[in-house]
Parts: sequence; C-alpha cells; structure tokens
Amino acid sequence: MANRLDNIKLKLTSERKRYYKSLRYPEIPLSINDTYVITTVGDRLDSIAYQFYNDVRLWWVIATANPNKIRRDSYNLKPNLEIRIPSNIRAIVKSFEELNR
Repeated sequence: MANRLDNIKLKLTSERKRYYKSLRYPEIPLSINDTYVITTVGDRLDSIAYQFYNDVRLWWVIATANPNKIRRDSYNLKPNLEIRIPSNIRAIVKSFEELNR
C-alpha cells in the first residue's frame, strides 16, 4: 500500500506562498469482523499496525477508528485501553485515497 503522504498536494496562495493541502480521513464504520485488543505497557500504534496489517504506515487507521481513546500526537498508547482494529483495511485505504485526490 502507498504511503498516505505520497499524494499530499502542494498549493500556492495568491501571494505565491506554498502550503500543503490538509489530509482528510474517512469515517471508519464498525464491522462484525473488527478485532478488539487491550493495550499493554509499551504498545505503540505503529507496532500494532504492523502486527495486524503488516504495515507500520497504517497506524492512522487505528487512531481514526478510536478517536475518544487515542491521541493523534503520539504513537504511544496507554496500557489497559480497549481499542478497535478495523478489519476492512483495503476499503478504508481506498476511501482515504478518494478523499485526498
């Protein structure tokens, strides 16, 4: 899967100042096939993404699916959190790519 940052578009203001378009994240619906895990000391979003998706770059999927439990400013997770690991990763990534064309 491609890096989510590969398609960020560089924009120019009317004063010719450069900035990057903000990323938009898709809604991630609940699925009966989602997995739920309890975090332990030392768990990180990137390592859990690798464990479930074989790709550390998909940490944002887990963060987006758990907005009231996970802060987006750190990979580190508090222990004893029950978090949802979405199952339909291909559809989620496709939706992300469509939102950010």
